[in-house]
Amino acid sequence: MTHLRFGALSLAVLALSACSFTPKYERPAAPVAATFPDQVAPVAAQADNLAWREFVGDARLRDLIALALANNRDLRVATLNIEQVRAQYQIRRADQFPSVGLAAAGNRQPDANGGIASTYSVGLALSSWEIDFFGRLGSLKEAALAQYLASEEARHAAQTSLVAAVASSWLSLQTNDELLALTQRTVATREDSLRLSKLRFDNGATSALDLRQAESLTAAAQSALAQQRRARALDLNALTLLVGQTPPAGLLPAPPTMPQATTANGVVVPVAPVPAAAMLRDVPAGLPSDLLARRPDIRQAEQQLIAANANIGAARAAFFPRISLTASAGTASSSLSGLFESGSWGFTLAPQALLPIFDAGRNNANLGSAKAARDIAVAQYEKSIQTAFREVADALAGSATLGDQLTAQQVQATAEAERFRLAELRYRNGVSSFLDVLDAQRSLFTTQQALAQTRLAQQQNQVALYKALGGGWTE
Repeated sequence: MTHLRFGALSLAVLALSACSFTPKYERPAAPVAATFPDQVAPVAAQADNLAWREFVGDARLRDLIALALANNRDLRVATLNIEQVRAQYQIRRADQFPSVGLAAAGNRQPDANGGIASTYSVGLALSSWEIDFFGRLGSLKEAALAQYLASEEARHAAQTSLVAAVASSWLSLQTNDELLALTQRTVATREDSLRLSKLRFDNGATSALDLRQAESLTAAAQSALAQQRRARALDLNALTLLVGQTPPAGLLPAPPTMPQATTANGVVVPVAPVPAAAMLRDVPAGLPSDLLARRPDIRQAEQQLIAANANIGAARAAFFPRISLTASAGTASSSLSGLFESGSWGFTLAPQALLPIFDAGRNNANLGSAKAARDIAVAQYEKSIQTAFREVADALAGSATLGDQLTAQQVQATAEAERFRLAELRYRNGVSSFLDVLDAQRSLFTTQQALAQTRLAQQQNQVALYKALGGGWTE
């Protein structure tokens, strides 16, 4: 009978300790459309199934990204944050178990006979172990676990951003190298034109207007050259910060190839560098609902919502009695020499229950704060989904239009190069003025600059789409 009573009591304690006041978690509905704008037939391919090493085709860029993942300080901080939050979770988990320590005490005080009474004790002690009848500690542990998982997702998000940032900066540096080479060729061409114009002006074969126009275009090209040098230096500085060290020269973009192009009369045409080969793999988009499983920042926001939901359970449990147990087992004696003698062993057991009666509204305020924090987490979770939807939609819009824009600008650049050749030929034959040559030269340079910028925008849009779809961190 005694064993049956003890077993029933144990089951009752376990049942009570399993009690939880945490609200049942339900994932909020995604506040976005079922498909992306202008998306006719979504495909099933997922960006997070495509590791960044497969997405990046250029070996130099792959090695540079790997170097950044090893040395970037922001990513290192995100990794260390995981260790810190993991330790906090382990602390919450340890709160559910009793802490047993070795205790020794001595007490001397006057007795009723005018003498000194001594008491010494030594043994094992359990100090104020809270028995989690109403799930307060369990809810706090659940919240700490969710925060730990959120920190892991934050690290994944940081890696995704780092991969995208290094790729975009590297592409920008490559384009600035191309623009720098183009501008240097243009400066040389315009300086040749200026010398020719000055020689013809000195011989009375042309007007001062032609000379001043040539001087203006030459100065404009020299100004653009200084601007391109500054832009390249800034790109290299940004890349150095992302990588965490000075990027090795062997991992920087290869020098652009400058083709030779001359007119029939031997005048150099400032053509654009040969564009680099495709270095990025195309990534198709799926459904907006797929983003819930892909994007680490969305998963991070959801884990923070789970943590806020668990904190409500802890706040509700604070309204119920908090039961703690203090116990010790050891030996006691009136003299040190008798501590370990026979008959000196014993134990104490002191359970305590504290039921809140008046707390000036503290528990109500804690519950209200926990509910407000949960509502804030819901809004932040929904905002993260909407932000992801917008980023993917923007990248898809870029994919749909940048290709057409690039094709049109390539046709325009070809036409401007031919226009420059014909204008120079007509000028040599005395059919048109030198102003026509200078105007054609200016338009060609402007068009070639725009072509390089559009090509960069298309490549960076591929990176942005890969990042927006949740790729970049899968190993």
